[in-house]
Amino acid sequence: MDKLVIIPTYNEKENIERIILKVLSLAGGFHILIVDDGSPDGTAQIVKKLQQSYPEQLHLLERSGKLGLGTAYIAGFKWGLNKGYEYIFEMDADFSHNPEDLIRLYQACVHGADVAVGSRYTRGGKVVNWPWDRIFISKGGALYTRIITWMPVKDPTAGFICYRRKVLSTIPLDKVQFIGYAFQIEMKYRAWKLGFKIEEVPITFIDRKEGQSKMSKGIVQEAMYGVWKMRKGD
Repeated sequence: MDKLVIIPTYNEKENIERIILKVLSLAGGFHILIVDDGSPDGTAQIVKKLQQSYPEQLHLLERSGKLGLGTAYIAGFKWGLNKGYEYIFEMDADFSHNPEDLIRLYQACVHGADVAVGSRYTRGGKVVNWPWDRIFISKGGALYTRIITWMPVKDPTAGFICYRRKVLSTIPLDKVQFIGYAFQIEMKYRAWKLGFKIEEVPITFIDRKEGQSKMSKGIVQEAMYGVWKMRKGD
């Protein structure tokens, strides 16, 4: 019991069963923690039904409302640390992240990385099915973040990650400020400033086919202003 995949959900009934079954079918014994923010579409009920077949591997943390991606992951990190997992992953529920790549992220950490980032923008990575304007915003935001923070990560907003336990045990999780894309930047920035080794693993990111995107104008603005707050906070 050393690998935990945290998947935050809000209205993911179209994807949740397929993503769970795919992750659990992988070699290596991955466990899953679903952190559901009170999905009104019945996502949590689907998970509970599957738990009857996978009581040891599949776990559910239910929250009472849509509290934000960052707080979902923080809750998941604390749960995973308390249970003793050595490798803790972040992954989306919508198959934009290929579950097969969990193995590559894990191997990167086994072979020396403290944080393995599934990267769209490192050599070999790519994005599929995104409109040009979203690619422009995403790549521009990545460049903007690198310029402001000097952090040597080409895909700082990536949300497909493997953390070694020691990283999450060292970062003061209660002091993490942001909840959207800026949360992803802040976690990498804190790990980098603490001296942990970050390795980018090239992935193909495929835009969701089912359900609705959680992207919003507010999330983008949080990331833009957040990087300045991180830099000033050094």
